[in-house]
Amino acid sequence: MRGFLNKLVSRSLSVAGKWQHQQLRRLNIHEYQGAQLMGKYGINVPKGVAVASLHHVKKAVQYVFPNESEVLNDVLVVKRLALLYLVGLIYQGRLTLILVQLVVKSQVLAGGRGLGKFKNGFQGGVHIVMADKVEETAGKMLGQILVTKQTGSQGKIVSKVYLCEKLSLVNEMYFAIMLDRTTAGPLIIACKKGGTSIEDLAEKFPDLIIKVPIDVFKGITDEDALRVVDGLSPKVADRNDSIEQVKKLYKLFCESDCTMLEINPIAETSDKQLVAADAKLNFDDNAAFRQKEIFALRDPTQEDPREVAAAKADLNYIGLDGEIGCMVNGAGLAMATMDIIKLHGGTPANFLDVGGNASEEQVVEAFKILTSDDKVKAILVNIFGGIMKCDVIASGIVNAAKQVALKVPVVVRLEGTNVDQGKRILKESGMALITAEDLDDAAEKAVKASAS
Repeated sequence: MRGFLNKLVSRSLSVAGKWQHQQLRRLNIHEYQGAQLMGKYGINVPKGVAVASLHHVKKAVQYVFPNESEVLNDVLVVKRLALLYLVGLIYQGRLTLILVQLVVKSQVLAGGRGLGKFKNGFQGGVHIVMADKVEETAGKMLGQILVTKQTGSQGKIVSKVYLCEKLSLVNEMYFAIMLDRTTAGPLIIACKKGGTSIEDLAEKFPDLIIKVPIDVFKGITDEDALRVVDGLSPKVADRNDSIEQVKKLYKLFCESDCTMLEINPIAETSDKQLVAADAKLNFDDNAAFRQKEIFALRDPTQEDPREVAAAKADLNYIGLDGEIGCMVNGAGLAMATMDIIKLHGGTPANFLDVGGNASEEQVVEAFKILTSDDKVKAILVNIFGGIMKCDVIASGIVNAAKQVALKVPVVVRLEGTNVDQGKRILKESGMALITAEDLDDAAEKAVKASAS
């Protein structure tokens, strides 16, 4: 999610004054997948194809861009005559020079691809190249790690590249639909300038940002769509066609259970069309049961593997940057646990809520996830038993110790339902656990253990 929308819809959690990223409950799909989905709704998108291997690049270009492929063959012939990248075609006695270009886009779920850098040294995740250079450029991207301002230093692997036609754009604008708490419904945002940092434009030129709230019960009206088009201020695109495109985008947003649809830029082409030149779509995870086709597009290779494993085990996990792994039941208690760890001079390595009805198997999986993080120097288990029984947690800890080689100290604080049984199970296990009487004592001991 780009910065401007971050300010409007993103959520963060504060750990003793330090802002940490909070996992968002929504599906994020790749650009090429978004283009395919928009195409099904009649929205204008560039012609393109995604490829996962270098072997298929040339075939994909020939199949999807047949005209360019014909010219490409001519290019290869003419190159032998030292006329690089130019195709000379004789037509009625005149020499016409044709420059054939395609766009090669690395597919990662992060912004800033164009200015990113691959760990192999290749600069930029988006390139406009000659047709005969597509294969070479794709080869430098596929299977490589791309680092952008949004991926962090670890970067993300490029498993596919998106090959699409280079459009002749005459004007670039900004368009987005999001869910707005203030109006309790969808909000369309439009700006007559796009293709650049929308948050910077919003700060410098707030009057350029047009916001159109939509009545979720009535749906988008002609008047609503007209206000959006006026905000975009197209120069050459047909006004009525543009209104229809806006309506189709809203229909996609609602019918697909989107939480955000952002197009930057939405552009006008030389043939007077309004085109979604680049798009980012997010979908509500709560709608997974009725959007099975869309949620089948999820790419786990772009997600934190610990969060993927946690989701499979029905655990709420968010990876952070500290050294003390936390396993807690209940989001509020988890927040309090992280705060008090910070208060005592430590930093939490994660947010892990096992919920109120976790099984022993889930507790074992939680320990596997915690110990898979090399940064974790100690683990703090903080359970207040209500629906979640302390003896179940204790049995899970013992079983986890048998399956996972625990190389870090474990601090346990149990209180509530079946607490005596839980403590007895831990005591009889023979495990070298550090017990604590209350949360303050547990946090202090965990910080001390992580430093030793």
